[in-house]
Amino acid sequence: MAMTARPALLVAAVAAVLAGCGVSGESSDPLPPRASESIPAIRLDAAESPIDQLREWARARSETSGIPMRALQAYGYATVAMSKAQPGCHLGWVTLAGIARVESNHARFGGATIAADGSVRPPIRGIALDGTGGNAQIVDPNATTRAGHTVYARAMGPFQFIPDTWKRWGVHAAVGYNTLAPTLKAAKPAATSGLSGSPDNIDDAALAAGRYLCAAGGDLATAHGWRQAILAYNHSAVYVDQVRSTALGYQK
Repeated sequence: MAMTARPALLVAAVAAVLAGCGVSGESSDPLPPRASESIPAIRLDAAESPIDQLREWARARSETSGIPMRALQAYGYATVAMSKAQPGCHLGWVTLAGIARVESNHARFGGATIAADGSVRPPIRGIALDGTGGNAQIVDPNATTRAGHTVYARAMGPFQFIPDTWKRWGVHAAVGYNTLAPTLKAAKPAATSGLSGSPDNIDDAALAAGRYLCAAGGDLATAHGWRQAILAYNHSAVYVDQVRSTALGYQK
């Protein structure tokens, strides 16, 4: 059953800082959601935005899934871009959708909405990760420097990235695939701040999540790889089951 979005999703983002920390998969792991859910062919180098090319595809699925059309466009584009950059990853849009549903109800948590350019407003923020309530203690160094006192990190945006994780995986989807290709093909930070994007933009966040999942899981078409990827996002078997059941529901 799909979970209701909640601030405790920050637990997922806390675990996200532990890149590659997933436990070993078992041979009995359930099969992952299919990565081959059809997305129409789009021109990544066309004058028309690739995200705009997915409008009709997203519209049809929005009506049956309840996912906002603009969110579906972001998941679809991230899937296409990562399939070109890392074809061996086999990322599926339903996996991104499953994570986004659990993390922020597809960018709708707290009454947030998605603008035409992908910006999510008001910004979605989680609780301060100050070590209480079973959460990790994570200091936001940049905010601490600016404030002159300790500021604890908060997960950000529809995919709930913490600042340090975004610093490594963040990308600016609107600059175009050809510009981003070297970054998407490598598990390293974007070369410049202009390419790092914003965790509060659903296009950027979905693409960054795709990068993270591919780096953590390798081949997401395998039970082991998919589980590793989701465990890296949140080191919790319960979370893995939540994302799987939600993603499977979107395949119908």
